[in-house]
Formats: sequence, structure tokens, C-alpha cells
Amino acid sequence: MSPYVLSLVVILAIGVVAWLFSVLIRNVSFVDSLWSLFFLVVAVVLALDIETLSARALIVLTLVAIWSLRLSTYITIRNWGEGEDYRYKSIRANNEPGFVFKSLYIVFGLQGVLAWVISAPLLPAISSAASLGILDAAAAALWLLGFVFEAGGDYQLQRFKKDPDNKGKVLDSGLWGLTRHPNYFGDFCIWWAFWLFALAAGGWWTIFAPLLMSILLLKVSGVAMLEKTIGERRPKYEAYIRQTNAFFPGPRKTVDASNEVQHS
Repeated sequence: MSPYVLSLVVILAIGVVAWLFSVLIRNVSFVDSLWSLFFLVVAVVLALDIETLSARALIVLTLVAIWSLRLSTYITIRNWGEGEDYRYKSIRANNEPGFVFKSLYIVFGLQGVLAWVISAPLLPAISSAASLGILDAAAAALWLLGFVFEAGGDYQLQRFKKDPDNKGKVLDSGLWGLTRHPNYFGDFCIWWAFWLFALAAGGWWTIFAPLLMSILLLKVSGVAMLEKTIGERRPKYEAYIRQTNAFFPGPRKTVDASNEVQHS
């Protein structure tokens, strides 16, 4: 069995155990904490199959670990004691009767397989012994940009939500003044960065992975899903939309004074 296929087996085994736990607590939300860890599983399994890791492999393995553990920790702390997320409550309602069993494949199995497919660039990036080059430098710079936006955006939002005076308001400063979804933009950069590492190692064919991640972030589970309901929960979000880019960062737009977002 190839190490890449073995990583899928490990991911699915973790998914089954997590599913059994979700049945006991009637809450599948913690799959969000597992999402980034699935990628770390792939990276570690690939690395364990190599006798001597190249400089690129060590860099990629380190960057995957930093991204994965930071994101998983953040999501776990954010969701602790909050009950099942509204997204999964909706999925549960739409798949009754039998959601308890269906969640094995439509929640845990699906996310595990998606993570495995998207992690494809890690295979050439970690396995290749090719020397480092300019593409690796570009990849590292893009990864750093993405990490600043993702981790920085999460930190700013967490700090904003902790202030009771901000209840019902819209965070429109800092990174959130450049894009309505700095964390998703950061994730976008990070996975295109891993593809650049793969490209430097000859793995150009894995371009389907960052393309798939981009589609998920923009059209499926990221921007599109969040903005479908956030306007109902935060009335001032419509004004924020008129002022701020949806995804790619850019300067704020000027609007009529009567439509200005209330700054926090």
C-alpha cells in the first residue's frame, strides 16, 4: 500500500471513531476541529515513509503542522460548550430520519475524503528530493501571507466578539476592512502555496487540489454559505458588503454617509 493511500485509510479510521463519539453526544460540529488535522495525518504518513527528508519536505511538514494545529486549536476553543453549529443542525434536519447513520458518510467520511484529495500536493512536495529554488521561496512567502490573514483574522474576530459592546455590530477594521473573509482568503493562499511547493518538486499535476479548495471556499462551504444567513443575523452587514471586497483584499469603497457602516 502506498503511503498516500495509507493516509486515507488512517483518515477514515479516525473519522469512524469520531463519528461514534458524535453519536454519543449528538453533536457532529467537532468534525471542524478534525478538518485541518486530516492534512497533518497525510503529511506525517508521507514523511514516515521517507528515510531521509529533504529540506523541502522538512519545510512543508513544519508549515502543515503549524497551520493544522493552530486552526484545530482555534476552532476547538471557539466551539467549546456552544452546542451543535447551526450549519450541522440544518444538515441534520434535512437528512432525517436516519441522520445518525448518514452522518458517518455525509459529514465525517466526506470531509475526510475531501481533505485527502486536497492534500495531494503534499505527496510530491514531501517525497521529492529536488533541491530548493525560487518557486519554494515564492511558496513560503505566499504561505506566510496566508497565515497572517487567516490567523490574524481569526484573532481579530475573537477579540471583537469578546467585547459585549460589539453585539450586533460588524467588524470592519483591521484585516476585516480589507476583505469580508480574511480567514478564507488566508486559507486560499496557504493551499496555493503548498501547490507551489509541489510545482517546484515536479508535481504540477496536483493543481486540481488548490482549485478544488478555491471552489469550496468561494462557492460551497465558505463565503457563499456564510453570507447566505449572516445578513439576517447582522442587519448592518449589507452596508459592510457595499464597502468591503468579498474575498480578495482591497481598499475600502466610498458610500453615501447615510449608508456608512458603524465602525467599531
